[in-house]
Amino acid sequence: RTKMEEHNAQGRGNELQYELSSMQGWHIEMEDAHMAVIALPTRLETWSFFAVYDGHPVKGSAGAPSVENVKNGIRTGFLEIDEHMRVLSEKKDGADRRGSTAVSVLLSPQHTYFINCEDSRGLLFHFFTNCKSAGKRMNLNAGGSVMTQHVKGSLAVSIALGDFDYKCIHGKGPTEQLVSTEPEVHDIERPEEDDQFTILACDGIWDVIRNEELCDFVRSRLEVTDDPEKVCNEVVDTCLYKGSRDNMSVILICFPNAPKVSAEAVKKEAELDKYLECRVEEIIKKQGEGVPDLVHVMYTLANEKIPSLPPGNEMANKQNVIEAIYKRLNHYKNDDTDSTSNDAMC
Repeated sequence: RTKMEEHNAQGRGNELQYELSSMQGWHIEMEDAHMAVIALPTRLETWSFFAVYDGHPVKGSAGAPSVENVKNGIRTGFLEIDEHMRVLSEKKDGADRRGSTAVSVLLSPQHTYFINCEDSRGLLFHFFTNCKSAGKRMNLNAGGSVMTQHVKGSLAVSIALGDFDYKCIHGKGPTEQLVSTEPEVHDIERPEEDDQFTILACDGIWDVIRNEELCDFVRSRLEVTDDPEKVCNEVVDTCLYKGSRDNMSVILICFPNAPKVSAEAVKKEAELDKYLECRVEEIIKKQGEGVPDLVHVMYTLANEKIPSLPPGNEMANKQNVIEAIYKRLNHYKNDDTDSTSNDAMC
């Protein structure tokens, strides 16, 4: 059943602050999951780990490790997780054959490691990696084929945890199957002055918004609010408005140099909300008898050049604001309230 409620989680530590927002949305069930560990155990307390997992049904040492050792350990860990999932599936007589993509980030004091299994994606502002490569890494030597970016015409990913129906080629290793478990791992050094925020999100977000749009949008929102939960919820609501039909999950990790609230940005936001209030009132008044429905109001505004809209999302971010204004003004009109006070406002 469709569920539009947002679910949130948050935490802070290691000079980081993170926020998660997720929504089932129009998808028939919730298949996303997440993980956030601020301080890892076993003398890795200064390291943090975050991940978004996008599930899908089957369609048809303790010192200072080197970068390469960390990357190899990550890949080995994913292979071990996949084997553990296989054992659990076999204990259920193969009844559970589902799989999951994953996007995660491992943060050490010196490096950021992006870890990706297919169609989720991670961004670091200003640096970003686009790991949406469905079909590109699929092993054709295992007898696979890519048809409209689907393995064997049914599975839309080529790197995933689980999906054991596509990992049963005898004589082939775990990285040589139709679907591989070995993640793509990208590492970058952490120059503290450049770190601002990191975003992890599933394809329910990326289906409707581009990398640069989301980075610009999050940056602009952090300049008008110091509440990361609100920012994450606005990302989810915006993508819902923009037409996402999938589950949506996003984790926002803010570093000490993340954008701060700007008096100028707050002023522009207030001016924008005031402008929208006046325009909604004008549209309602222009109708004369009766009140135009909210869809008509949104459509009218979407076809206008509205000043100072948040970047990359057109009218999407302001849907809730417009709806609240519409309901209030509609209530005034239905109650035959004198409109002179409203005229004075605009």
